[in-house]
Amino acid sequence: MSGRGEKIQYALLMGACRVAGLLPDAVLYGGLAPLICFVLHRAVRYRVGVVRSNLAHSFPEKSEAERRTIERKFYRHLAEVFVDTVKLATVSKREILDRMVYRDIGAHEAAVEGRSWISAMSHYGSWELTINYVCHTDHRVLAVYRPLHNAVFDRFYRTVRARFGTQPVPMNDILKEALRSKRPGERPVTVALIADQTPPWHEIKRWYRFLGQDTPFFSGIEKMALRLKMPVYFMYIRKVAPRRYEAEFHRLYDGSEAVAEHEITERYIGLLETMIRESPELWMWSHRRWKHRKPADYDAVHTPGKGVYKKQ
Repeated sequence: MSGRGEKIQYALLMGACRVAGLLPDAVLYGGLAPLICFVLHRAVRYRVGVVRSNLAHSFPEKSEAERRTIERKFYRHLAEVFVDTVKLATVSKREILDRMVYRDIGAHEAAVEGRSWISAMSHYGSWELTINYVCHTDHRVLAVYRPLHNAVFDRFYRTVRARFGTQPVPMNDILKEALRSKRPGERPVTVALIADQTPPWHEIKRWYRFLGQDTPFFSGIEKMALRLKMPVYFMYIRKVAPRRYEAEFHRLYDGSEAVAEHEITERYIGLLETMIRESPELWMWSHRRWKHRKPADYDAVHTPGKGVYKKQ
């Protein structure tokens, strides 16, 4: 695609989102979101097979009817997240601060004052709303992301995520940016890293038990935390009302304690599973999370893990 063509498509996309964002919430969430839900779930059946397979393997103890209830709630939530993303183009600072609230934010900011730290996140709740955290801190907030193949959508996401001051940083550049914060006179950073994605096959070094299944995870959080002595906090999110969320931070690593290899990742996995089981419809079940299967002979040549960290 030519540069001119990309510019035109970007202008049309951003313009459409800005126009849509001006509509009343009653129209967006009361009319558009249910329509999107119907199209995704019933009309085009967007990844319904993936969702059902993921739910069946994650919750074998639940009945088929219970899993279908989670499925319906998930698609309603997914449609709402879609609308939330559209609204990022126009949402006001006041509205986004009202919709995503951080509990005990003063105490948390005091605990990390002057120190760079990692916010261990997931595709749970309406994660795009967390770009408002920059409004609560003096740190530079770095939002780690994977660049999209589509240049138009990649530019759109980078633009709307940066509206309040958050700095989107490609995954391959995050270590360089974090190291920069160590220089004299540089502000400390908060690294927002969504860690529940599936790593490429060649990057898989270990399998963990997650929702009853052998699952690979990225090791980036643990590697960065240990190398740069950065505390790690898990962002635990709850939906407290329609379109309203609260988040609190649970410390996984203090930046200096002695930990076993993989222990920080296991602590993350334990809290992630606890959060998902609390309100499963809020997690991204349409993601092909288990597309890689653990080799049958893996345990014969590797030391098994020690279990997972449970919420305190």
